[in-house]
Amino acid sequence: MSPLLSGQGLSKAFGIQTLFSGIDIVLHKGDHVGLIGPNGSGKSTLLRILAGLMEADSGRVFLPKNTRVGFLAQEDTFNENHSIIDNLLAGLAQIPHAEVEALSRAHTLVSRAEFPNPDCPVNQLSGGWRKRLAICRALIGHPDILLMDEPTNHLDIEGILWLEKLLASRLPESPSAFFMVSHDRRFLENTVNRVIELSAVFPDGSLQTRGVYSDFMVKRKEFLEQQQALESRLANKMRRETEWLRRGPKARSTKAKYRIDAAGDLAEKLEKTKTRNRANGQVQIDFAATGRKTKKLLTAHEISKGFDGRILFNDLDLILTNGSRLGLLGGNGCGKSTLMQLLAHADDQSEVFRPDNGTITTADAVRIVSFDQRRQQLDPEQTLKRALAPDGDSIMYQDRSVHVVTWAKRFLFRPDQLETPVARLSGGEQARILIARLMRQPADILLLDEPTNDLDIPSLNVLEESLLEFPGALVLVTHDRFLLEKICDRVLGFDGRGRTRFFADYTQWLDWLRQGTEPGKSSLKNNKPHNKAKRKTEKLSYMDQREYDTIEEKILPLEERLEELQNLLADPEIVADHDRVNQYWTEQQQLQTEVEQLYDRWQELESILEPDHGKK
Repeated sequence: MSPLLSGQGLSKAFGIQTLFSGIDIVLHKGDHVGLIGPNGSGKSTLLRILAGLMEADSGRVFLPKNTRVGFLAQEDTFNENHSIIDNLLAGLAQIPHAEVEALSRAHTLVSRAEFPNPDCPVNQLSGGWRKRLAICRALIGHPDILLMDEPTNHLDIEGILWLEKLLASRLPESPSAFFMVSHDRRFLENTVNRVIELSAVFPDGSLQTRGVYSDFMVKRKEFLEQQQALESRLANKMRRETEWLRRGPKARSTKAKYRIDAAGDLAEKLEKTKTRNRANGQVQIDFAATGRKTKKLLTAHEISKGFDGRILFNDLDLILTNGSRLGLLGGNGCGKSTLMQLLAHADDQSEVFRPDNGTITTADAVRIVSFDQRRQQLDPEQTLKRALAPDGDSIMYQDRSVHVVTWAKRFLFRPDQLETPVARLSGGEQARILIARLMRQPADILLLDEPTNDLDIPSLNVLEESLLEFPGALVLVTHDRFLLEKICDRVLGFDGRGRTRFFADYTQWLDWLRQGTEPGKSSLKNNKPHNKAKRKTEKLSYMDQREYDTIEEKILPLEERLEELQNLLADPEIVADHDRVNQYWTEQQQLQTEVEQLYDRWQELESILEPDHGKK
């Protein structure tokens, strides 16, 4: 079967930096290919070369005559004042079609994308709807091959599921093959049948395997383990050859000269293998906590917020404690980012950051640190060096001074990049700057609004591990389902009509949206864990009030002992003593049960209090 597209020996460099070299790509009908790799490896560049939008330094791209190629760029460009339909029709401007057929294609795609109003001007669309429009525009020419650069960027989970369904369908506008750059691991798992990684860790600059993303990761791990084993074998052989050379054999026979030459080749091969194995660098992410012992950090009581007569959420209760892992789910514009802003400015008394109704109270001197998906904190004219170290050549991290070069290397920046303006850095590099800033701020509560945008997969893996180790409270807005599943122990779902509810995972939230909700179940408190008493308006009895006033004092020493037991159980000397391990473990389980019961009782008492009675 003839290929739909092929690239042979493709290479590209910018200045002295080689992105990739000698890459071969072949696409046949039915190929669904995902391209991954670290930031800066040249993924978007390779995609543009295949699309004919950029020339390779060497190699060729072969495209059979009359093969149609659709291209979806990361950034969308539209005629902002024109309607959705007009922008779609503009995608057919270079292809001769009868007006009736063009309109039929445009309206079909508008229907497939579920646009509520095809005559809406593009400048009124949210980021997610703009991305849907860009995907439809790439498909309107009925391409044989669809090339996509980060197609899930700006899409919410419903939008991603829509795209997955579209790519799996056999509609007239569906491409025969697609090739995409993506960091969305769940999306890759659900859509591709082949994965290619561009990386300097591979001898040929890339690794290509058949199968879904999880199949690729198994084969990748096997390959890297083989590379490490190869380095070990080469190093052992090199030591033996070095010892032989040091003995200085007197007989300069042909055999001896051959062995000397072979030792030189061996040394070169070992050095190349070492270089490749060391190229598998990872961002070093470690969020700092304040060490606060108070477990209850923030309480939102029956809060509501709306704009221009539209309610985003209503009568919402929320408690954040140390160890909380909460994900926020909902369509674009449903109120997730608004809630994050209210939480981030819980101590701000200005009108714009206050809920319309209800109260938000925090523990004394609580530290709240936020990551804003809009990245407005970055000055595009500022150099990388100043963005990382605003006050000099070093920064303070965990009470010690770190030189900016060392700090930059931790986030995979090269020393020669330090004078580069932020505007010239990639989206992934800008995201790493913001994460570097977060790490310098000790936090009790982390509020992360789409932190995964533009991060490569190795960085996502490290981010996950760091978030799992963070001892404070975490509130996360993300469309990355893989991250949600791994990090969050519960999610707060929005329905876009002012209703919210707790769920165990995003699939329950999707079911809720599809089925609708019953009257009276629009508030989080109807589904709140540990809520054992209905909210009442009366005050506590004298004995209950005394219990409420002293319950936190009872919890603190128990939690301190739990932390002490955890340290003891990690001590190698104690681990070797079976009787002591059993004693400490039994005590730990008993204390954990007691602490949980106290927290349950605390929340039960608070559920009886009137709103103003539970303020700190």
